[in-house]
Amino acid sequence: MSNKTAHRGPIAHITEDPALVGHEKAISYFEDGCLLVENGRVIACDDWQRINPDNAEWAIINRENSLILPGFVDSHIHFAQTDIIGGYGRDLLHWLHKHAFPIEQKIGADQTYAADTAKFFVDELIRNGTTSALVFGTVHAHSADAVFQAALAKNMRLIAGKVLMNQNAPEELCEPMATGHAKTISLIEKWQNRGRLGYAVTPRFAPTSSFEQLKDAGTLLHEYPDVLLHTHLSENAGEIKLVAELFPGCKDYLEVYERAGLVGERSVFAHCIHLSDDERKRIARAGASIAFCPTSNLFLGSGLFDLSKARNCGINVGLGSDIGAGTSFSLLDTQLEAYKVGQLQETPLHPVEALYLATLGGARALHIEQKIGNFESGKEADFIVLDLGATELLARRTHNVTQIAELLFCLSVLGSKQAVAETWIAGKSAYKK
Repeated sequence: MSNKTAHRGPIAHITEDPALVGHEKAISYFEDGCLLVENGRVIACDDWQRINPDNAEWAIINRENSLILPGFVDSHIHFAQTDIIGGYGRDLLHWLHKHAFPIEQKIGADQTYAADTAKFFVDELIRNGTTSALVFGTVHAHSADAVFQAALAKNMRLIAGKVLMNQNAPEELCEPMATGHAKTISLIEKWQNRGRLGYAVTPRFAPTSSFEQLKDAGTLLHEYPDVLLHTHLSENAGEIKLVAELFPGCKDYLEVYERAGLVGERSVFAHCIHLSDDERKRIARAGASIAFCPTSNLFLGSGLFDLSKARNCGINVGLGSDIGAGTSFSLLDTQLEAYKVGQLQETPLHPVEALYLATLGGARALHIEQKIGNFESGKEADFIVLDLGATELLARRTHNVTQIAELLFCLSVLGSKQAVAETWIAGKSAYKK
């Protein structure tokens, strides 16, 4: 296929934060649109008649009854937990010991299994329209190698890291602090900025690291200022109680991370369900981001994340599937569950805001918004094509829909993975249904 392609069809993307400019001004929608892509980058996105590309110069791909969107960005996911989706658990801590820790031990013991899981994981992301993600590995260095290698093969813009743990976990999943430090440095130097890859320093959460190890993670962030910090925060009441017992000198969970030097503008905290108003203000002041993971929050009964309070504080939020406590790789499904969480708090999530969280908002959370997240000229051409006729019900429901917000909402309710007809990564077809 030519390296100069013109994709014609309905196109939508988010250009501004809807919390700042309102829903209508935040989205650009072209009923008969044109997305020009050359050498893996967006050249232009506008009405077809305004661009009117030369047929002799551009390979034109026409799509009817479809919607072209930027590729989805998953702000928090565990590749090693792919094979435990749907594992029954009473709550977070019970689920970790019953399902997560055993599968992570299996990843550690079998490098072939780790590589196979990573390949399936990356392929499944792409089949669901996710083109970028922030990914937890396991404590084993080869887990990070496996997911990076699988993503590199697909030319994905993906960020990942090996886990740091040295206490309160199975012996096989704990390692000396110096070992974790050395392996992290080796992985950063091997993978950071290789292809479209990035690294995240990844302490699992406060209970599984000594304070010395958390401070050491903060040292790594200082030494490598272009990497991210990726961890969990205030997901579950039992977890928060345990943190208070383990770190009695800290007034709240966030202060543990603050004292360790882990709260900054490149920090991404998953869940953040049970934050105080003061903790939200401190996260906002630091410029840190939150990954909102509604399917896992509901599945484990962890609680309802207050998106409105976080956004009103000025915190950037992205959507996370949180596989494997999360129940779907699809960020369309995740948008629907986020809407339900809002409904239960009388703050229903608007479809334009949902698209923001799944694309540009997620890209901002991961500090890759200069590269991806929408169709601004010069950005990398990661995009998906959603089939409005993927099912008979979806086709019937969307047949006479003319408003983009309603169309987006219908897709989140009825679309799921089956609506993803094509996924394009850096201007090349990576999946076709």
